[in-house]
Amino acid sequence: MARSVRVGFIGTGGIATRQAKRLAQLEDVEIVAGADVSEENLKEFAEKYEVPNTYADYNEMLQLGELDAVSVCTPNYMHKDPTVAALKAGKHVMVEKPMAMNAAEAQEMVDAERAGEATLTMGFQYRLGPSAQAIKRLVDEGRLGKVLFARCQALRRRGIPSWGVFGQKELQGGGPLIDLGVHIMECAHFLMGEPKPTAASAQMFTYVGNRPPEVICPWGPWDWETYTVEDLAIGLIRFENGAVMSVEASFAAHLDKDVFNVQLMGEKGGCLLDPPTVYTDEAGLMVNIEPAFAGHWQAMDHKIDDWIARIRGEKETQCPAIAGLNIQKMLDALYASAEAGKEVAIE
Repeated sequence: MARSVRVGFIGTGGIATRQAKRLAQLEDVEIVAGADVSEENLKEFAEKYEVPNTYADYNEMLQLGELDAVSVCTPNYMHKDPTVAALKAGKHVMVEKPMAMNAAEAQEMVDAERAGEATLTMGFQYRLGPSAQAIKRLVDEGRLGKVLFARCQALRRRGIPSWGVFGQKELQGGGPLIDLGVHIMECAHFLMGEPKPTAASAQMFTYVGNRPPEVICPWGPWDWETYTVEDLAIGLIRFENGAVMSVEASFAAHLDKDVFNVQLMGEKGGCLLDPPTVYTDEAGLMVNIEPAFAGHWQAMDHKIDDWIARIRGEKETQCPAIAGLNIQKMLDALYASAEAGKEVAIE
């Protein structure tokens, strides 16, 4: 029989409810605790998932003996402290993306994992989706040859969140790059084989979010008076093996439609993530290859399954903490480059 895993949540808002939905479907998994400064969120979460132990202070929750693991689902500025505290308390942790506000915080989290026996898993789901897993197998088999270039696009025409702190840099760390770009960057870096990043250059633009909405938007008006993040981020990352990655991320951009995709170009072939397609040469012809069936599962569900299996010692995770740290270093460098107006090195 599988070992029972008892899970608690730090932060019980939107993303926590999505994770809890999957956890509630798994055998020998119990949601035993939740902590949140929002009494309303905590009460609703506890009632919906029949959570017996609730706390306003997560430090009190971490003293609970019947707690094996914790999912950190707080805003970005509250990722580091709860994660480090939980690891020191011997609890396995999954932290949502991005890993932290900056690479220095992410390094503290990695160090806390290395100092103990509890594991730290990144909440990266896009690398675990059916399309990404199919493309990864093709890359690993050498069908693309050496990957030379990755193009990452996470673009919204008008997708400025009208809730939370997404528009406040001091609480979020940035705008669409750290919120949306992180997803597509982690997926692309995974598909590339996770080469070591060495330098980054970027430009950031704010031209919509910091003034009152002038058009009807899907999510309604946002708090433009506190908006201090970018609307559009354009960046380039260079890697030690000679490969490069371009990144385009926006909350508000004048384009035809929203785009969320990865494209790879290699010496022997290229590919698109969605729909999963390989572009290569065979029998003297340029051919496009599309799998008849790449699998059918929700990436978010697969992320939760991967985490629980790691806690039980059944498998190695595809979302280790070091992957989060590497992406955080890239994000830091892109923001630093935009501020400095020049390329910056990634240590």
